[in-house]
Amino acid sequence: MEPSAVCDISVVVPVHDEKECLEDLISKILEVLRPLGRSFEILIVDDGSTDGSDALLDRLAGEVFELTPILLGRHFGQSAAMTAGFDHAAGRVIVTMDGDLQNDPADIPALVEKLESGFDLVCGWRKNRRDPLFSRRLPSAIANQVIGRVTGIRLHDYGCTLKAFRKEVVSGMRLYSDQHRLIPVLVGMEWSRITEMPVIHHRRTRGKSKYGMGRAYRVVTDLLLLLFFQKFATRPLRFFGMGGLVLAGTGGAIAAWLSVLRIVFSQPLADRPLLLFAVLLMITGVVLFGIGLLAELVVRTYYESSGRSIYTVRKESK
Repeated sequence: MEPSAVCDISVVVPVHDEKECLEDLISKILEVLRPLGRSFEILIVDDGSTDGSDALLDRLAGEVFELTPILLGRHFGQSAAMTAGFDHAAGRVIVTMDGDLQNDPADIPALVEKLESGFDLVCGWRKNRRDPLFSRRLPSAIANQVIGRVTGIRLHDYGCTLKAFRKEVVSGMRLYSDQHRLIPVLVGMEWSRITEMPVIHHRRTRGKSKYGMGRAYRVVTDLLLLLFFQKFATRPLRFFGMGGLVLAGTGGAIAAWLSVLRIVFSQPLADRPLLLFAVLLMITGVVLFGIGLLAELVVRTYYESSGRSIYTVRKESK
């Protein structure tokens, strides 16, 4: 298979300083996929490793024709590495997995079969997760519950990298910050058939985890951003306009009440802070409404000038 040819399955693996795992990982993927009789490629995206992974990948690429290393210019982060993998993948089905040998390539055939039964995204669920309880599993469980409740996409395990996608689902997808952890939310903005299945999870035996609790705040801010896009990406006036109307209406009501006090009851208003508060609410409300109008213009200009559609087509039939 030529590197640029269309194939059945693309396996995308972002790695950073995982040299001691690479040979075993590639060997295990080959053991699983070669017997399937389907064309496939393995894209190892080296995210600026400094442990010699690039030299090892160059050597392995000369021995394994299904392997295509993608060496990034520096360490951009896992989200950027996954985006690079999506951009270079030629498979009709794209499978992502970690490079630390905790995900098991033996799960790939079942994920692909599940996907091809009519789903857009199949997420791995580390039902028997082999990670420390307090530093990894407990925070992850809390995050999964929160994300599921606020987005409406209920999954047991958002953080599992082992996933299978249809090519068109990730075509053009851009992952910023740490948004790779919220891929189901991104997919759910345009596609509806999302499911999960239990997968094998091994204890880490080599290397050191690159994940820490310090990234939790990034996930929270990314979630808030995606919630806004999920609900108001194509109708920002509903968000800003509603807030503007509420504030302006509240300020107007207070101003009207103060006017009654002044006109009917001849009460002085100069020493009332409530008057300034009413004026502030009205001005803020008008500004928010104006921002909503400008955002509507920006959104419509973006979609019309970029050629992007506000909808997705699953299938067209006569």
